[in-house]
Amino acid sequence: MATITRNDFANNLRERFGLTMADAYKLIDIIFEEISESLSREEEVKFAGLGTFKILTKSARIGRNPKTGASAIISARRVAAFRPSAEFRARVAK
Repeated sequence: MATITRNDFANNLRERFGLTMADAYKLIDIIFEEISESLSREEEVKFAGLGTFKILTKSARIGRNPKTGASAIISARRVAAFRPSAEFRARVAK
């Protein structure tokens, strides 16, 4: 299985839209920055045909250290989550 890196993504944008590499990197950075800033304001980010990014709040719970087996409290936290759309899941399943 291949991995697409930020550089590969920028190269694809450059070829597809005739951008310079610098502009392609700027575009990627702007998109990710907008997603991050929206999530930090606890706003959902929805892309039709792709899915939804949102923040989930996880409550504190008791966990276990897998090495020692000792119980430990896992503190409450907020995590970013992505839920793919049905269309996206169907495309990936092919």
